[in-house]
Amino acid sequence: MHERAFALIDCNSFYASCERVFRPDLARTPIVVLSNNDGCVIARSRDAKPFVKMGEPYFQIKATLKRHGILAFSSNYALYGDMSERVMAVIEGLVPTVEVYSIDEAFADLTGVPGSLEQMGRHIRAQVLKVTGIPTGVGIATTKTLAKLANHSAKRWQQQTGGVVDLCDPERRDKVLRVTAVEDVWGIGRRLTAHLHEMGIKTALDLAQADAWMLRKRFSVVVEKTARELRGVSCLEMEEAAPPKQEICCSRMFGHRLKELPPIREAVATYAARACEKLRAQQSVCRRVRVSIRTGMHNPDEPRFARGAIVELPFPTDDTRAITQAAVCGLEQVYRDGYAFAKAEVLLMELCQRQDVTGDLFAPAQAAASQAVMAVLDSVNAKWGRGTIRPGGVPAEPEWGMRRELKSPSYTTDLDQLWRVPCQ
Repeated sequence: MHERAFALIDCNSFYASCERVFRPDLARTPIVVLSNNDGCVIARSRDAKPFVKMGEPYFQIKATLKRHGILAFSSNYALYGDMSERVMAVIEGLVPTVEVYSIDEAFADLTGVPGSLEQMGRHIRAQVLKVTGIPTGVGIATTKTLAKLANHSAKRWQQQTGGVVDLCDPERRDKVLRVTAVEDVWGIGRRLTAHLHEMGIKTALDLAQADAWMLRKRFSVVVEKTARELRGVSCLEMEEAAPPKQEICCSRMFGHRLKELPPIREAVATYAARACEKLRAQQSVCRRVRVSIRTGMHNPDEPRFARGAIVELPFPTDDTRAITQAAVCGLEQVYRDGYAFAKAEVLLMELCQRQDVTGDLFAPAQAAASQAVMAVLDSVNAKWGRGTIRPGGVPAEPEWGMRRELKSPSYTTDLDQLWRVPCQ
């Protein structure tokens, strides 16, 4: 029987790397990516990290960015999502099993793969870079927690490792555990770190050597499994398909404060439509909708207001029209004149899979034609781009939309913004 082997493939500074793929002139230029409405820093290239902290407000650091030659970009989620799919497709073509862990990370099961696993990791890294232009780090180990730690080491010592670290060897594994702080272990948070330090557990090796049953009794089974995984005992299996979400939320800050109901109604309808796309993508239906709005909470000169309402749907549904109607109804219950609103949120609650809904002869149900209409809507939008067909209450270019003054083109998702290479 083959020893278990996992790899974690993680894209380096993913958002910044996506911006560089179509701007090779920025290969040596430090980059930061900003949050919604160009609010604060949410991603940094490696060469920008010494000068900019995560979460710093953009308006406060403009001078710092200029002084160090750092270029700022508005978030371009369409580009990042498409590049993520390309990266995952390359990985899936190279390994037997893949678990997409996040937009820029994936676990791969390398159990039974012949030859050198380190060479396999270098091959994966090279192929992803060749096909997508995205640099990655690869960590390989006998458990998922150790693979995560190996990946961290590959990035920490990138020059020495070439971006690939294999910790399947126990001696090499213990060397890395010895120099890794316990707070750098996957799943060990700040509060838990403080408790572990009180117990004299300062490094990952200390945690691996701690009594597993004591950790379970004092903390949880999760901490126990983490300790066992650090010893090389696999406790976490691959999840090829992510479980359906129990709630789906769509929430955005407005591009500017809204004081009238009609534009807020447009925003809520837009968010409801987007949430319904996600709902149908996981083959679920919804029983309740919660809509909420709030003002800005940090300006002492503005009156503050925040309120939400839950609206019961007459039957479980994934129909954008019914859910939007419910969301707008909830909005009209909570809206108040005299406030400058900064944000709205639509939350779909009590989700279940479509096939799990049991019909009731005496209760209303979603019309059979509704599912066909939604299927056509999703099919057209998937082929021609989101918003090609949309509810009448959803504007194509809303005046309240997010501020993204520094946004790069949607090179891969908009025909009008395709990458143009000048002919010499």
